[in-house]
Amino acid sequence: MFRPSTQGLENSFISGNCDCSGRVDELNMTSNRSPLNATTLKIIAAALMFIDHIHQMWGHAGIPIWLNCLGRPVFPIFLFLMSESFHHTRSREKLLFRLLFASWFMTIMNLVLGVWILPNSNVSLMNNAFGTFFVAVLYMLCYDMVTSGIRDSVLKKTIIGTLLFFLPILTMLIPAIAYASAEATPRWLISLILLIPNVFLVEGGPIFVALGVSFYMLRHQRWAQVAVLAVISALFLIFNPSSIQWMMVFAAIPILLYNGEKGRGLKSFFYIFYPAHIYALYIITTISIYIS
Repeated sequence: MFRPSTQGLENSFISGNCDCSGRVDELNMTSNRSPLNATTLKIIAAALMFIDHIHQMWGHAGIPIWLNCLGRPVFPIFLFLMSESFHHTRSREKLLFRLLFASWFMTIMNLVLGVWILPNSNVSLMNNAFGTFFVAVLYMLCYDMVTSGIRDSVLKKTIIGTLLFFLPILTMLIPAIAYASAEATPRWLISLILLIPNVFLVEGGPIFVALGVSFYMLRHQRWAQVAVLAVISALFLIFNPSSIQWMMVFAAIPILLYNGEKGRGLKSFFYIFYPAHIYALYIITTISIYIS
């Protein structure tokens, strides 16, 4: 049986390179009896995500909506694990660049596969959670830089953190300005700018970015994290009752049962599984349409 070490946690969400203690003292939790460690949560979320994407790829064929319902808690679970990973990682810069490169890969693959090679009018291939995680982690970094800069009276750190905060916003404004003056702006430059994730166009949008940052800011208060999740879920239900997105609130169950342990790790699992299963399902459903 695997026994986690007690030397800290590094990137447990995506890379699995983490060590964390058997207790969750910093979260005021004593949940060691729970079997839900980071690896278990990762596997549960990945399984639900796979089921959800089956609905995405074959929804046009009458796949039942309950498969989509099962996938609603997935994003909050991964955002929660990302906030845990960011808090303990030894290299926040490496984590940011890893997410950015993964986001670039999926942006390019979505274009090449979904538009140029195998277009499918029934499926919109726009999945790219890596962009959302990148922006959320960048804002976690901004939060730390600004708060520590103010606390320690380090003006330079406060200014840099503030400027970084506006980066994912400016990357939305620049393409809009460039598009308005397309004749004066090289097309390659517009495409290059669009590769930089921005808070408005990432998967899930500003709401999910805010949820991920809230998980990080409230990392010492598990019930407060769940309360934020519940409020956002309630807002989805109030303002769009026909949507099933409010079911993301059920992510609160595994989040509360999380015991703070690493588990077996599964290094680089999400980096590989996430794009691989999406593109495999997309290729299968598209080819099946072509040959039918």
